[in-house]
Amino acid sequence: MLDIRNLTRRFGALTAVDRVSLAVPAGQMVGIIGRSGAGKSTLLRMINRLTEPSEGSILFAGRDVTQLRGKALRDWRTECAMIFQQFNLVQRLDVLTNVLVGRLNHRPGVLGTLSSMFKQFTAAERAMALEAQARLDLADQALQRADTLSGGQQQRVAITRALLQEPKVLLADEPIASLDPRNSRVVMDALRMVNRQDGLTVLCNLHHLDTAREYCDRIVAMQAGRVVFDGAPAELTPHRVQEIYGVSEEEFEEQAAAEAPVRRAAAAA
Repeated sequence: MLDIRNLTRRFGALTAVDRVSLAVPAGQMVGIIGRSGAGKSTLLRMINRLTEPSEGSILFAGRDVTQLRGKALRDWRTECAMIFQQFNLVQRLDVLTNVLVGRLNHRPGVLGTLSSMFKQFTAAERAMALEAQARLDLADQALQRADTLSGGQQQRVAITRALLQEPKVLLADEPIASLDPRNSRVVMDALRMVNRQDGLTVLCNLHHLDTAREYCDRIVAMQAGRVVFDGAPAELTPHRVQEIYGVSEEEFEEQAAAEAPVRRAAAAA
């Protein structure tokens, strides 16, 4: 169980996340929706401890994640893997090496980094990486440079790298915001596959309501840093969207589409 209690983040006078509380059972796939600036990314970054909370707590398996420091915090970031809109791959390296980077947190200190530089991974780690690539239909690209891949392929490499961490929680921060519809579906299929087959808890920030309804067990809607809806996909009706956001579902989707070029430009920067 991932238990988030009154989590808050302030940036000066701005409250980006405002007293958010969520209890997420193990193995659930949660879609977090909302317009740009709703607080979705800040929420996930706090769960992973890339951003420090101003208030509140995050509990997982009896631990207060907000109190972790040093090795305990590094271990949490291994258990709680994160993928981003920008992919964060080393473009000049091949797919296999990018995937193997997911094993570095299982190695002590700088030795992990050196092993990546010289590609000194064990045979067992290479086999593990190749098996994970095959699951996400990337076996043929193992020795291909990351910068030669499509956006959808690069995001699947990022997911595969996260799986090499052997996480219990996977956070996906707008993983399809910079992708076209076909690649978006491929990436969402991959996330749902690892959720179902591996029992991974997945929290996924999304902009499109239909995507959240199709892939997620639960939808959390945010606005101005607060949770304004938390329920089953079928409960987020067009009428409820109108109540929450003050616009029709069609207008909500149009606004999300209008923001897409900005998100793609940010990902390419």
